[in-house]
Amino acid sequence: MPPFMKPATRRGRPSEHARLLQCVQQILERSDRAVPWDPDTVGLPEAPSDSALARINDVAFYANARNEVSTLASVCADLLHLHSPGEENEHRCRGCRLPWPCSTFGEIARLIS
Repeated sequence: MPPFMKPATRRGRPSEHARLLQCVQQILERSDRAVPWDPDTVGLPEAPSDSALARINDVAFYANARNEVSTLASVCADLLHLHSPGEENEHRCRGCRLPWPCSTFGEIARLIS
């Protein structure tokens, strides 16, 4: 078992790192399983304006959202794999070697939580 998946407490709760990694991996799995969006199958929400350009932008956003969410979740998972706690007796990040928790992990945790 990788060190970042080991429980952080005696009660067996996962560490903050393991919890965030699991969250990102679940987002990635859900986005990969999702059916691609198509305006003919799902429909469009009410438009906030009558602008045709705004409507085209809405369609482009919804059509690309699945792939973009999947890509962002992959990047987050890669960063969390890189920025993980070092060995049990070492209190440094494996990726940047800064004291754990490193600023990269802290920022990911702040943005995802």
